[in-house]
Amino acid sequence: MAEPAGGSVELTILMPCLDEARTVGACVRKAVHFLAEHGVKGEVLVADNGSTDGSPEIAREAGARVIHVPERGYGAALAAGIEAARGTYVLMGDSDDSYDFADLRPFLHELRAGAELVMGNRFRGGILPGAMKPLHQWLGNPALTLVARTLFRVPFGDVYCGQRAFRKDLVPRLGLEARGMEFALEMLIKATLSGVRMTEVPVTLSPDGRGRPSHLRTFRDGWRSLRLYLQYSPRWLYLYPGLALAALGLVSGAWVSTGPRTLGGQTLDVGALLACAAAVILGAQAVAFGLFGRLQAIAAGLHPPDDRVLARLEGFRLEPCVAAGLALVVAGLAAGALGGWTAMDEPQGLRLAILGTVGALLGGQLTMSGFYLGLLQRQLRRPRRAPA
Repeated sequence: MAEPAGGSVELTILMPCLDEARTVGACVRKAVHFLAEHGVKGEVLVADNGSTDGSPEIAREAGARVIHVPERGYGAALAAGIEAARGTYVLMGDSDDSYDFADLRPFLHELRAGAELVMGNRFRGGILPGAMKPLHQWLGNPALTLVARTLFRVPFGDVYCGQRAFRKDLVPRLGLEARGMEFALEMLIKATLSGVRMTEVPVTLSPDGRGRPSHLRTFRDGWRSLRLYLQYSPRWLYLYPGLALAALGLVSGAWVSTGPRTLGGQTLDVGALLACAAAVILGAQAVAFGLFGRLQAIAAGLHPPDDRVLARLEGFRLEPCVAAGLALVVAGLAAGALGGWTAMDEPQGLRLAILGTVGALLGGQLTMSGFYLGLLQRQLRRPRRAPA
């Protein structure tokens, strides 16, 4: 499909495609008809990801411009299509005839009103019988959408909807890296973290017409989604679990540190104290990872700068941190040497040895963490290059 004459292209309707010969032609014709019927200066672009069934030729005959994307993957096809798009806005949707390209006015209306990202919501628009697996409709999609809303405050009710529209210049600013199914989720997470103006509109999902199994793999893609969520949320992966574990270890350890305790008919003694010590050490390490992960994500451009976090980091001073860490190391070694390590055959001596070891290890962690924070502080002070 040639670029419309008489001005710049307003809307690119982008369809990723992999062996969609039975449906891509119908999708393209609907999109072409929408542009013509509503006087929208636009184009239909098919990003073919290695079809062997004649899909590119069918799409071209129906009126689409076709590009070939050698790198395999849903995200790779979308990334290449977005880069090749001529429109100010890009609307993406699967070429399996499950989404309606005949009326895209709600998306275009919101984009023209100033939204940078407009998400479709199939649960609001309607899921026709047979259009989505029951496991996905009633469990997988709602559960993972809830995770996204909880971890990142994503303001959408259907994070897996494949039909959405956005400003083309938004994508380079987000710096999307995923090349698989995670591409669409990464877009939402980064857009939310960056404070992008977003909204959603209802869309209808129909049974696809491909006549073959979907490229989706329920458990594999579900795990990849969850993995992406956790990798982009150091607070939920490290910080919050670490704080909970360390607090549990400290409280429980203080309770059993003075002598045997009875709980539920069981006697808790030195073994329980050792388990509490391990919880404190592991929890402290997880908290450090949470802080490091957040700062590293900001430094790498994966997360937008957080003024509160950066202000606290700016106030960080290495020397007091190292002094506190070394003091803990000395106190722990003293407690262990004077009261514990020389009398480990006695329960009280073993308790002191455990407590001294915990103090020394925490002091060592604090000292090393201080130096690493100093390094991150230097890295974050460097001017960041603007996205290309």
